[in-house]
This record gives sequence, structure tokens and C-alpha cells, in this order.
Amino acid sequence: MSPSKPQSTSRKLARAMAALLPLGISLAALIWGFFFVRDLQANSKDIPQLVIVLFAIIWGVGGVVLLFTAANFFVEQLPEKWTQRLQPFIFIGPAILMLTWALVLPTIRTIIASFFNESSIKFVGLKNFAYVFTNPAMLTVFRNNLLWIVFGTTFTVCAGLLVAVLADRSRFETVAKTLIFLPMAISFVGAGVIWNFIYAVKPVTAPQIGLLNAITTNFGNQPQAWTAFFTPWNNFFLIVIVIWLQTGYSMVLFSAAIKGIPAEILESARVDGATEIQVFFRIMLPQILGTIIAVSTTIVIFTLKIFDVVWVMTGGQYDTSVIATEFYRQYFTYNNNGIGSAIAVVLFIAVIPVMIYNLRQFARREAF
Repeated sequence: MSPSKPQSTSRKLARAMAALLPLGISLAALIWGFFFVRDLQANSKDIPQLVIVLFAIIWGVGGVVLLFTAANFFVEQLPEKWTQRLQPFIFIGPAILMLTWALVLPTIRTIIASFFNESSIKFVGLKNFAYVFTNPAMLTVFRNNLLWIVFGTTFTVCAGLLVAVLADRSRFETVAKTLIFLPMAISFVGAGVIWNFIYAVKPVTAPQIGLLNAITTNFGNQPQAWTAFFTPWNNFFLIVIVIWLQTGYSMVLFSAAIKGIPAEILESARVDGATEIQVFFRIMLPQILGTIIAVSTTIVIFTLKIFDVVWVMTGGQYDTSVIATEFYRQYFTYNNNGIGSAIAVVLFIAVIPVMIYNLRQFARREAF
């Protein structure tokens, strides 16, 4: 080893130590700005809110840029081997910190709270989980989520695939796909309000404003409270809403996958005498199987976490509650931190295997 190499390394380390000073100043300035804006917001009533907001934006964005520049400068002063190792973390570090603060830490706190009582003071072990898996109301909740997963996912995928295949060879493809995709622009709360009007029921003597009951009474039948009775079948009236909303999502992905199939393969099969049904099952389906799996697993995750539609339509009453609504009721209505956290942990564990499978499909480039 040449004598100049240790000297070069020592000089780089000396420069790196000197670069710690601007890095520390940048970090201290950013932290000071945070507390300054917070105190300004709390104590200065004479300063217009717009001024405080503008100051917070300028200071926050400028402080982050300054901190990033100082951190990058510090890493570049290290020996090349360490620069190559640490520099990527300068770019992804803020994202990792935000994810840790917003997702990882709350998850850990929720898991810890699930082992304590309703006030998070007394350790109760697995008592909350025993309640979750043995209480009759919770068993109804799990049954409802299973209905959402099986029927919601199946009909959404099948409807999206059917529309994609049929519209692909139609002259009105753009119009048809636009109409099917339009519900995607509606929020789940908005969709719940719309379908509340469709399922609305009035006394027998009053005019029916609900579309479904208006049709029913025109045929001489009695109006029905579709989402309140017929348990557990009333869940299907809620599942229809998500099918209506998500069919456009699956249709777009399936349509893109179908258009990616080489036209020569399809034409060759038709020339050889294959019917359209044979082309669909023997050529199209195997070619887009990765997309079908990706869409199905995505919708399964979504149906496991369904909340908005159920809460707007029924509030979880009439045996329509699902895991997310039961968690909300236990945690925020009954203030039972233990059971609410245990339900959230169960939902988290249920979603993990599907997410891992989905990520593996993307990693293998089988999704599209």
C-alpha cells in the first residue's frame, strides 16, 4: 500500500468531520423552524394565518432542501466505498422516515395495545383475541367479510373481463368503456349515498322514491327494506355497489392485457377453425393469467378493508358489519382500545399473505 493512500483517506475523513458542521446546523435550523411555527400558531393571534402558512411552507421546503444538500455533501466527503453505500439512503431516507413514522410505529403501537385492556393499562394477554374469535357478533363479521371476498372479487373480475373482451371488438369500444369506467370517478361515500336512494323505502301508502321499490310496487309487490332484512342476503345489496364501482378498474387492466396479445396468434387460431369461445379459453386466458391474478388479489385486499360503503349504507347494522366497521365501533364508539386494536391486528394479518403474493407476482413480471 502506498503511503499516499492512508493520507488521502485521512484527508477525506477530516473533510467529512468538517462537513458534519453544516449538516448539524441544517438539522438544528429545521427543528427550530418547526417549534417556532408551532409556537407562532399557538400564541400569536395578531399575525394573519396566511402569513404563518407561507412561512411554514417556505421554511419547511427550504429547510428540507438545505438538509438534503448538507447530508449529500457530508456523504461525498467520505471514502468512495462508504459514499457508494450511504448515498442511496440520502435519497430514500426521507421516504423511509415518513413511512416509519406514519405506518411502522402506529402498527407496533396497535399490536402492543391489543394485549392490554380497554384503557390500555392492564395487561390481559390473548384475552382480546379470544373475544375476537369466539364472540358471535365477530363470527358474523368474519362471515360477511368472506362473502365480500368471494362474491365481490369473483363478480368484479368476471364483469371486468367480460366487458373488456366484448368491447375490444366493438365499434363503440371507447363509449362503452367510458360508461363502465365512470363510477370510478365517484367516491365510496358518494356511491353509498347514490345507492341509498336506489334502495330507499317508504311506507306502503307513500310514493316510493327508491328505484328498486318503485319497480317492485309497479308489479304489485310490497316495498322492501332491502339492506335491513333478508340477512345474510342483504350483504349482497352492498356488494353490488363495489362491483359497480370496481368493474371499470378491472376492465381497464384486462383490456390493456388483451391488446398486448399478438394479433397473429388470435387470427391464426380463427383461421384454423377455432370458435371465439375456444380462442378465449385456450389463448386469451392463459396469456392474461398474470393480470387476472394481480387484479383478483388487489380486489381481495380491498374487500378485506371495506368500510365506507357499509358505514354509509347501514352503519354496520342488520348483520352487515365487517372487520373495519367493527374495529371503528369498538375503538371509537365503545372506547375499547384493547378489542379495537386486536381487530385491527387481525385485519392486518389477513391482508399480509395476499400482499406478499401480489408483490411476488409483480416481481416475477407475471402481472402484465
